[in-house]
Amino acid sequence: MAKVIDIDGPVRNVAISPDGKTYAFAGWVNPAKRQSYTQSAVFVTTDGKTVTKLTSGEAEVGSSVTGDQHPPRGGGGSPLLWSADGKSLYMAMTLHGRSNIMRIDVGTKAVEPVTTGAHDVVAYSATPDGSKFAVTVSDGTHLSDLFALDPTSHAMVQLTHVNDSLFNQLTLSTPERITYKSFDGTMIEAWVVKPPDFSPTKKYPLILNIHGGPHAAYGETFFHEFQVMAARGYVVLAPNPRGSTTYGESFGNIIQYHYPGDDYKDLMVGVDTLLKRGYIDEKRLGVTGGSGGGLLTNWVVTQTHRFAAAVSQRSIADWSAWWYTADFTLFTPSWFRQPPFKDPQEYAQRSPITYIANVTTPLMLVEGEADSRTPSGSGGYTMFRALKAMKKPTVMVVFPGETHELSRSGKPVHRVARLDHIMNWFDKYLENKQVAQYDLQ
Repeated sequence: MAKVIDIDGPVRNVAISPDGKTYAFAGWVNPAKRQSYTQSAVFVTTDGKTVTKLTSGEAEVGSSVTGDQHPPRGGGGSPLLWSADGKSLYMAMTLHGRSNIMRIDVGTKAVEPVTTGAHDVVAYSATPDGSKFAVTVSDGTHLSDLFALDPTSHAMVQLTHVNDSLFNQLTLSTPERITYKSFDGTMIEAWVVKPPDFSPTKKYPLILNIHGGPHAAYGETFFHEFQVMAARGYVVLAPNPRGSTTYGESFGNIIQYHYPGDDYKDLMVGVDTLLKRGYIDEKRLGVTGGSGGGLLTNWVVTQTHRFAAAVSQRSIADWSAWWYTADFTLFTPSWFRQPPFKDPQEYAQRSPITYIANVTTPLMLVEGEADSRTPSGSGGYTMFRALKAMKKPTVMVVFPGETHELSRSGKPVHRVARLDHIMNWFDKYLENKQVAQYDLQ
């Protein structure tokens, strides 16, 4: 056994050139100063130690759009693929929420798009000579189907129509991409999903849906949850606030040591942007999110009273308690400068539980019993007990045996039940519907 690549950083998706002399891989060289987010790049090396970086700019290597219909984590669907002559590499790259296959000239570092469009290349593979690709592609109104791709002509032919018979019975809403200027001039991208029978002369309830991560991104992929919400008569706003990926390393790192912080302001300006369009009822605003989005949901309801209902999922309420219990260790100063026993005030300042007395928004907490990424004790349980003690309107839904992946790869019966609870909670407080199961004290 011999070591063939040795760098200070992660090495992923290794691919050997056709002549066996060059290794390509994705990853990064650790920066001198610890960052909250370091963007993946593509490198090549011949001796295993001296590496040449081929990619730069804002694009993220691989398909990195957040969706609830992607395969479970660990699928490895974004390999690096060599051309037959060993002069080029093919890979998916994601820029501003759009994922496409790109070709990179190893000698010149020139990048050329092989596919283009507002979609998500979820996974792909190729013949050994790289002359034909099999690609699964999704967009805002289509689940993944299989396509054949000719990388030379860029022609793409759809091979499957797996869900056509189902989707022909449905009226889906095409997400609208918008951009808006935040409080400090930073441009923020977001997607708006409207009810299928939308009329600009009507007033609709709004659900602000916050992605987790925080280093992740919404984009041009099928999101079942958004479609369900829109079909039930809600406008959905899905922003990529600062800290999101696919907008470059600097954009992602703005929130280091400031999370939550100005990303919260980006979300509020997004809500204001839709209110100015005239079709949102400002008295019927809802907010939800999971993981980092759950943390931000908890933060939202402790910082403002503008929302009439909230659903916080697999969240963080107490940063210090989370530091001690989560499987996501923070022994390096990437999110906090010191451990909580050295600087408890920094953790308290950014913990929603510190401001729990401010909450007036009816809050549902959704938890997975086996979640070790955001353990319930430092998240939903903390918020729930505090709100109960203050006799504020709150309920908690706990799913037995479910992990942090509940909404993406949990048991189907639990995924359906989770979404039913979320919609029933918003129906109760934004549509004034009677939902007796939440009336118990």
